[in-house]
Amino acid sequence: MSCGCGKDYNTGNCVIDVLKEIERAQKDVVEQCCNTSCERSINDLLGETDTNNGLDTVPVILYCKDGCKPFKGFGADRKWEEKIGPIVASFIFRVKSIDDDGCAVLELLLAHEQPCGYNDLKDPTEQKTKNLQATGICITVDLHCFCHVTCLPAISVFN
Repeated sequence: MSCGCGKDYNTGNCVIDVLKEIERAQKDVVEQCCNTSCERSINDLLGETDTNNGLDTVPVILYCKDGCKPFKGFGADRKWEEKIGPIVASFIFRVKSIDDDGCAVLELLLAHEQPCGYNDLKDPTEQKTKNLQATGICITVDLHCFCHVTCLPAISVFN
């Protein structure tokens, strides 16, 4: 019996070694197919799994490198008479553009039925995801500051 990190792998990272062994063992037992993943969401968006599906967005959640915490973006819209509306927050974004330096423009996505206190959200599980809508509120981020991305299932925010 081996007491090391990994029996067949030695990448220098104990967690990676163990996860690689788990991955290999699971592949031997059952076909690996994720119902939700970035690859699946992108394929759904492009109509590779269903043509004319009306989907236009892959919502994403980003995690900051510093402590690998979910990133919450803030912004505000302009209201009547050129006044700034309430500050809104979201953990869920739509990618609008990315430049060659890794600078991205992200649009905050919010559910229509999100309660008024949503700026106090502690993590993404508290944010409503039913009927996510484009807000028109965009922020600019440096993608080098993130360590992880979660893709949610592809949706339509512009219908």
